[in-house]
Amino acid sequence: MKYDVMLCRIAEKKQLSHDVFDLTVEAGPLAEAARPGQFAQIYVPGKTLRRPISICGIDRSSKTLRFVFQVRGEGTAWLAETKAGDFLNILAPLGTGYELGDTCRKAVFVGGGIGVPPLLEAAKPFGENATAVLGFRDKASIILKEDFEKNGNRVWVATDDGSCGHHGFVTDLLEDLDFDVLYACGPAPMLKAVCKLAAERKVPCQISLEERMACGIGACLGCACRLKKDGREYYGHVCKDGPVFNAENVVWEG
Repeated sequence: MKYDVMLCRIAEKKQLSHDVFDLTVEAGPLAEAARPGQFAQIYVPGKTLRRPISICGIDRSSKTLRFVFQVRGEGTAWLAETKAGDFLNILAPLGTGYELGDTCRKAVFVGGGIGVPPLLEAAKPFGENATAVLGFRDKASIILKEDFEKNGNRVWVATDDGSCGHHGFVTDLLEDLDFDVLYACGPAPMLKAVCKLAAERKVPCQISLEERMACGIGACLGCACRLKKDGREYYGHVCKDGPVFNAENVVWEG
């Protein structure tokens, strides 16, 4: 199954911070087909376009999907008002996920802000072989730290204001780490810096790009991104060709 549309019952809802919410939905075959790093398009009543939300967790035994999202507009504000027992119209699983490979390797997962949730499921099979380096604005914005620790992952935190963990960028913390593979999701400046470091160390790196995705299946062409392959540049689409890309295939502006 590539993707499908399904009415999914909300099994659990939590609020993680003042504007970040956590939904677990009963997703049946959608959960069975999903991979870490993929996303869903969730229908919002009265809105023409669905809202793209990254998949944070996959539980195939209970056939549930977990979504952790930030309120950024009317659509996500409506989603934040839903409650356990409500049904959501979900199109999933969409896009390409992370290729995890050998989970005995030393892996680092670098997340910034709402880019942290897509990394949680990917880090799970690595257990103690993974270090999650997570960046947030301040202590009040920190999410999912305990969830990574439940995976068995080491967790390092950086905050912009120094209210928790390292005062500065997540890339500062990478300088002191030894690793075999790198996975990242977050704002473009962070991803660009992560890709630069991975290239310098000659370490394989996969990144998940954050772009405004409208249709989610590559039909509207609204999330075009510059890519390269075999020395040739071309435009691909985050929703269809990504959101996860090998770092060396992404062309950065500037």
